[in-house]
Amino acid sequence: METRRITVLSAGLGVPSSSRLLADQLAAAAKQRLEAAGYEAAVDVVELRDLAVDIANNFVTGYAGPRLADAIAGVEASDGIVAVTPVFSASYSGLFKSFIDVLNPKSLDGKAVLLGATGGTDRHQMVLEYAMRPLFSYLRTRTAATAVFAGPQDWGNTDDGGSPLSARIDRAAAEFSQLLEGAQPGRKAAPLESLPFEQLLAGISGA
Repeated sequence: METRRITVLSAGLGVPSSSRLLADQLAAAAKQRLEAAGYEAAVDVVELRDLAVDIANNFVTGYAGPRLADAIAGVEASDGIVAVTPVFSASYSGLFKSFIDVLNPKSLDGKAVLLGATGGTDRHQMVLEYAMRPLFSYLRTRTAATAVFAGPQDWGNTDDGGSPLSARIDRAAAEFSQLLEGAQPGRKAAPLESLPFEQLLAGISGA
């Protein structure tokens, strides 16, 4: 069974965080879709709040500390990314953009991406199309057509057996999982194995 690695980026600042809640629901729905399609899904969650100091230090020193380096490596090794940010001043959060800025721009080339955002009013939902989607298009990702915004009215709404939010999550997860099926152009190639000199010499001698 093939494995698809998904890195979840949550830029929520609070505890608990509505951004993290939305990210978890998107990831769970995508995992379910992938498993139904015959894939194993490995999900890794990165709370950007916990990396805020490391990200700031990276800008100043040009050096990624161990935790930030691990998060960057996880993004590079993933097949797909679920990216969720709260909305501040009609755009993604500074923390979210700062993490994207410390990545090698080419590391996201071809990766499947599912976008999500949370905010205090529906007036913020266009951030998905006017801020987040252009950002990831610039980074040459393959972004799911449906992006999901969740406002205060979306939480706890279970009318008719399921809220409008759950329907949007399911649709977005279906599109995201389809992007993750088949060959993955965004997958980072495995590093070449370095063999000991003695082993290389033995191989040459036996040729």
